[in-house]
This record gives sequence, C-alpha cells and structure tokens, in this order.
Amino acid sequence: MTWPVALLAGAAVLLCFSPSPTLVRRRAEGLVLAAPAPVLAVLLVAGRLPARRVVLLVVVLASLADLARRFRRRRRGALADRRAEQLLEACEAMAADLKAGLPPVRALEGAVATWPDLAPVLRAAQWGADVPEALRALAGTPGGEQARVVAAAWQVAHRTGAGLAPALSLAARSLREERATAAIVATELAGARATATLLALLPLGLLVLGSEAGGNPAGFLTESSAGLACLALGLLLIHAGLAWIDVIADGIGR
Repeated sequence: MTWPVALLAGAAVLLCFSPSPTLVRRRAEGLVLAAPAPVLAVLLVAGRLPARRVVLLVVVLASLADLARRFRRRRRGALADRRAEQLLEACEAMAADLKAGLPPVRALEGAVATWPDLAPVLRAAQWGADVPEALRALAGTPGGEQARVVAAAWQVAHRTGAGLAPALSLAARSLREERATAAIVATELAGARATATLLALLPLGLLVLGSEAGGNPAGFLTESSAGLACLALGLLLIHAGLAWIDVIADGIGR
C-alpha cells in the first residue's frame, strides 16, 4: 500500500511544476490540480478506496488537467491573435485619419473604437503625457507586442518633426507584412498539429479494435497493476509529445 501513496505524492509534486507560459500560472495551476491528491491519499490509507482505483483516478485527473491547460492555452492564443489584428486595424485607421487632416487626438479617438485597449494612450495624448510610453505599456500584453513598433514610429515623428501620418503608415505596412508571415507559418504548422493530434487519438482506435476482436483492453488497463503502469506511461508519452510539438511550434512562431 506504500507505493500508491508515494505515487500520489510524486504526482502532486509533478503537477505543481507542470509546464505553462509563466511561472506564476504554472504554480497556480499545479496547486489547483494537485489539490485532490491528499484526499485520495487519506481515502487510500483509510481503506475506503482500493489502491488501483486511486492510481487510476490520479492518472485520469492528470490527463484531464493537461487537456484543460491546453484548452486554456489555445483560447489565450486566439485572444492574442484577435488583439494583434485589432492593433493593426487601429494603426491603419490612425494613419488614414491623419492623412485626412485630423489631429492626433481625434485620430486616436477613432482608433479606440477599433481597439478599446488604446484608451490609456488616448488619455495620455489628451493630457499631454508620453504617448510612446503608453503604447509600449500595451506591448506587454498578449497580442499587443507590436505596439512597440507604433510607439517607435510615433516617437521618431515627434523627435524629428516628420509627419506622423507617413510614420504610422510605414508602421501599419510593417505590421501587415508580419501578420501575413505569421498566417503562412500558422498554416504550415496546422498540418503538424493535426498529425500530432491524430497520433494522440490513435490508441483509442486500437482499444476499440481490441474490444471488437473479443479482448478486454480497457479492463486490462484499469484493473491490473501492469495495465495501470502501461496506461500511465502511455498517457505521459502522449502528453509529452503534444507538449513538445507546442514547444517547436512556439519556437518557429517567434
């Protein structure tokens, strides 16, 4: 009965240090996911839950936790992509308004309607504060990284006395080209991600085939020690493979 308890403790430690974009999020998600481990350990020691059931629950919870993390990661990526598109549209709108003869504050007011996150930048312009610095603050948010390009264009135009409209037009063109490149990269990576997902789901098909052939693969995986070990190792390798694909894709995306 000692090895399942040790397994639970190890699972709790591993979950606390599961990979995620930032250290704070990693610790927070890990602590939440490891929370059921002490309860399961108490039930195991008290004899209320068989050791194999506890191990199975730990494996299932860890797998579901990783799937939830991947879902949140994909949702954050979609939100960041939408913000990047809004930044581009706002930059193009400002350049067009400035070319039409509107003052910078009025151009920013129109851009805020396209991208509401520009509201602090508008306030900085209205109060005579540092507009490029306000734009750089947006660069620290997911999807707003390229706001530093707009900030640089604004600062160069302000310091050199050059027109702000041409500077923002060049910035918008640069952002548009970068978005086009990112779209091509995302399209190329979609095939690799789809292949990885298909390979991850392949064991489910093998379970169905084994059941149709008269075997009981699900029973072996959930009711025997060797099966539980195979299940845990298999799920670990699947999630490690998916995480490695994400690491490669993120490296290419940068």
